Amino acid sequence: MALSRGDDYPVHQTPDPIAYSGTDRNFYDRYFFNGYAPDGTGFFAVAFGVYPHLDVADAHFCVIRDGVQHCLHASRKLGMERMELACGPVRIEIVEPLQCLRVIVEGEGIAVDLTFTGRAFPIEEPRFTWRVGPRTVMDYTRLTQNGHYEGWIEVDGKRAVLAQGTMGTRDRSWGVRPVGASDPQFGGGVPQFFWQWTPVNLPTRSLFFHLNAHADGTPWNTRGVVAPDGNGPEAFTEVHEPCMDAPLTPGTRWPGGGTLRIGDEQFRFEPVSRFQMRGLGYTSPKWGHGLDHGTLEVEREDIALDTIDPARPDNLHVQMLCKVSGPAGEQGMGVFEQLAIGDYAPLGLTGLADPA
Repeated sequence: MALSRGDDYPVHQTPDPIAYSGTDRNFYDRYFFNGYAPDGTGFFAVAFGVYPHLDVADAHFCVIRDGVQHCLHASRKLGMERMELACGPVRIEIVEPLQCLRVIVEGEGIAVDLTFTGRAFPIEEPRFTWRVGPRTVMDYTRLTQNGHYEGWIEVDGKRAVLAQGTMGTRDRSWGVRPVGASDPQFGGGVPQFFWQWTPVNLPTRSLFFHLNAHADGTPWNTRGVVAPDGNGPEAFTEVHEPCMDAPLTPGTRWPGGGTLRIGDEQFRFEPVSRFQMRGLGYTSPKWGHGLDHGTLEVEREDIALDTIDPARPDNLHVQMLCKVSGPAGEQGMGVFEQLAIGDYAPLGLTGLADPA
């Protein structure tokens, strides 16, 4: 039987029950959150993914305290039920669609109760479609939204209430990406992928930039958006040729700061801390998205950030929490996410993971 809770809602896109999503085994549906205090402390992040054709759901929560990234991973059989937004100890509640969501975590010494409220209507990023030869590797849509958080986080019995003004970003994406076990027939040679993403919280507005680029630096998807608080798309400013100048931290493939130009405005990024995206399953050998762990598996992982080998492939993907300086003394906070796999001529990168 393929009927599920979703079939009682008017959200069907095909004649099939909601349990089915087209025919591509790599279809996914994902939630992402990150947050940080106004002074840059207490960085946390959440990910929750559903993979209908793999019949898997997985979830992750991470928080940084005293230089350690405490991570909680979970994976379960989906059971063809896409409307159950819970995976072991991690649960998401949609309080008000496109505006307010709640994250609850309880397991392995980590407990969380967080509520996210958006600052403006989410932006819809340009559709990401990337082909390598005849293969469609990515084809997905994503909405992104900055906002504020309330709540608390507890690690090993030490509870901390979020500081007033805690802010961050959440996104939702759905479509096709490489998920689950790797395809043994996909391509050959050294893979290449370059990605930058900088959602920024400024005092009265949000700033968004992203770049996907080929090995020679030519963008295949990029845009910048400025979203004033409390507004919808009619008030957003879009720039389709933004420019990010961002040198690498020596000996790594991590951004060492940068200058972003969007239209006539310029913003300077100064890193204050680093978050390893493998804590949320991205590029993780064991907890990669969509991998089958059976009926339910839960695991705690603690990463000492000062011991990380930056050249190890699963450590390439990072979010650098940054102070951001804008025009006329405007000050804000945001993340500079980067993943550079393979050659990238503008930064002098060669090989799969060779550092700068």
